[in-house]
Formats: sequence, structure tokens, C-alpha cells
Amino acid sequence: MSHTFQQDPQSAEPTRPSTTRRVGAALGRATRSAAHGTRETIRRNPTVDKAYRAGVGVVGGGTVALGVVMIPLPGPGALVVLGGLGILSTEFDGAKAVSSKANDVVKKGVDVARQARDRRRAAKDAAAGRSPEPEVWVQKRADA
Repeated sequence: MSHTFQQDPQSAEPTRPSTTRRVGAALGRATRSAAHGTRETIRRNPTVDKAYRAGVGVVGGGTVALGVVMIPLPGPGALVVLGGLGILSTEFDGAKAVSSKANDVVKKGVDVARQARDRRRAAKDAAAGRSPEPEVWVQKRADA
């Protein structure tokens, strides 16, 4: 974690992250370190590297294909496509560019949907003669 204490919006005193958050961060660092070491070992052997990249391509491509098939069906087809792109982006730069662009588009779409939902709620509250709910301000983490 990039910071030890978080600022509590209710008070001026910093609060310590929860034990669960600290344990999760430590586990994430250990996993990332182990995965990085394993990947470096694979890269040293050209034959194993090609086989690994081919495996990532097959699994990622299959996941993307499955997601595309699922898009017209009820369910998380688009999310499966994004997951497949994420798998492919671990090894292929072209997929990484497509994945980050797709993630940006999805984030913009989520923001538009939230704004539309907030407008509908405000219109519904105004029609019912209620005052809108107070806004809740959320402080984003610096490393997010």
C-alpha cells in the first residue's frame, strides 16, 4: 500500500486500515512477487516461453470468443469479453491497448448510467414533493 493511514472524512484524525485490508495487501504483494519470478523463469527458456504464450492466447482467445457468443444472451457476456482481453493483455501488447481502451469506454458508460439514474431519482423525488437525498462525498485513494 502506498500509505499507512487513511483520512477519516468525519474527523481530522487519520485512521489505520483494517486488518483485512492490510492482510489482503500483503497477500497481493506476495502473489505478485511469486508470479513475476515464475514468469521470468519461463521467459528464459524460448520453447517454454512460446508454449506459455500460446496457452495464454488460447485461453484468452477462447474467453473472448465465449464472451462474444454470450453478448446477445442474458448474462455477463461483455464482462467475459473484458476478462478475456485482460488475460490476453498479460502477454500481448495489442491486447493490452484494446483492453485499456475498452475499460475506459466501460467506465464512461458506467458514469453516464449513474448520472441518468441520479436524474431519474431527482425527478421522481421532485414529483413526489420530497427533497433530494444529501450527497455523500467519497474520498478517492491517492493510488487508485
